[in-house]
Amino acid sequence: MATLRTAPTLADIQEARQRLLGIAEETPIYLSETFSRRCGREVRLKAENLQRTGSFKIRGAVNKLSTLSAEERAAGVVAASAGNHGQAVAWAARELGAPATIYVPLDAPMAKVEACRNYGAKTVMTGAYFEDALTAAQQHVEETGGTFIHPYEDQLVIAGQGTIGLELAEQVPDMGTVLIPIGGGGLSVGMATALRAVRPDVRLIGVQAGLDGYTIADGIAVKIPSDFTMPLLEDLLDDIVAVSDEEISEAIVLLLERAKLVVEGAGAVGVAALLSGKTSVSGTAVPVLSGGNIDPTMLISVMRHGLTVAGRYLVVRTQLSDRPGELIKLLSLVAEERGNVISVEHHREGMDIPVSETEVELTLVTRDEEHCRTLLEAMGERGYVVKRLR
Repeated sequence: MATLRTAPTLADIQEARQRLLGIAEETPIYLSETFSRRCGREVRLKAENLQRTGSFKIRGAVNKLSTLSAEERAAGVVAASAGNHGQAVAWAARELGAPATIYVPLDAPMAKVEACRNYGAKTVMTGAYFEDALTAAQQHVEETGGTFIHPYEDQLVIAGQGTIGLELAEQVPDMGTVLIPIGGGGLSVGMATALRAVRPDVRLIGVQAGLDGYTIADGIAVKIPSDFTMPLLEDLLDDIVAVSDEEISEAIVLLLERAKLVVEGAGAVGVAALLSGKTSVSGTAVPVLSGGNIDPTMLISVMRHGLTVAGRYLVVRTQLSDRPGELIKLLSLVAEERGNVISVEHHREGMDIPVSETEVELTLVTRDEEHCRTLLEAMGERGYVVKRLR
């Protein structure tokens, strides 16, 4: 079966919904008091990060593979993916009895790569970008046969993603604005097609990562916009905005801390756009949390960075006399001000400091930025010359 490079209709999306019954989850909607308060309007989160395989991609993969003949399934399926599409194709192929080969970029998150392998797919890492994996996958199809499952330029895949729009229309009848992540554009074309048909009054905002190169939103890190989906989106969407990694990082931290939802960078861009105020929003806002497959090492880095920006970590450097009792004096001061010490590092060798002194670097857990300032002021009042590192 060839890639159906045609936009789906509402009927296509409704047929996809029937195929997905009992397979894809109808993911929940969560009202967030935290985000509602910060945005000045009601915010409801569409938790597609809780979908099977951890992202919305299962919808399109299952819809496409369900239409393959027995001969086509036996010949196998091939996909290129930054991670989530590959996982979805691997899972769907396993369930439908088709061998799968998945091509992923070399820097794809290992959590996503291992998931593809665990679902039984042959997983090949190649190239620096998604486009490199795409080229390799298409070459594999030409050489060996099989069906290529395009992540966002296939009518059946897009129709599957569009079923989220039908769900939203039923789950949030009072919604005023929907914020949809844009990578290749399959999710946004599918959802926008459905919502324009059943809820034409709703404002639709597409959100991209600001791609100047690397981004923590690896799930939507498409170097070249699709010449198929982007013209469609220009007609379907009311606005398209871009958010930075800093804004995405803040959204990930808040979603985890306040909503108790683990969301990857691509899944957090809608919340990031809301918090940054980069687009006009009307009525109840519904950001789509498109995926939750964030690599654990990335999550740790994002959380540490986000907490530091929020004043929850304080790293300082100062000098002490190199004699007994001086360090305990400094640590006692930190304790008096209710700071919690995570680490203490002594720097002597290679430092341009007097032989009778030592440099000390402290990493502290603090309550907020005001608490950081209070600690710094207290140290200064006791005679310490302090340099704040972060």
